[in-house]
Amino acid sequence: MARRFSSKAAFSEIAKEKGEFMSYKVGVVIEKDEYGYYAFCPELEGCQSQGATFEEVLQNIKEAIELYLETLPVDERKQYLSHEIYTTSIEVNVA
Repeated sequence: MARRFSSKAAFSEIAKEKGEFMSYKVGVVIEKDEYGYYAFCPELEGCQSQGATFEEVLQNIKEAIELYLETLPVDERKQYLSHEIYTTSIEVNVA
């Protein structure tokens, strides 16, 4: 009898058991404003999420990235994630 998956979590558990997961490091930018947190992934156009807390936005963007990558063929995943994103803070002087 075939297994039925009632949720992404259940499907993920089966895939993990079979060793079908690939891990990727993905850059994420998180911004905080008066409404909460907003996160986006520069490598994956349109991949974004939000949350009321920092922990919530991290969980939400991780799920958004996983879902985004699951829609791509493996060779396209590598193409999208083949470059590095650097973020830093700089000090500027304004008159």
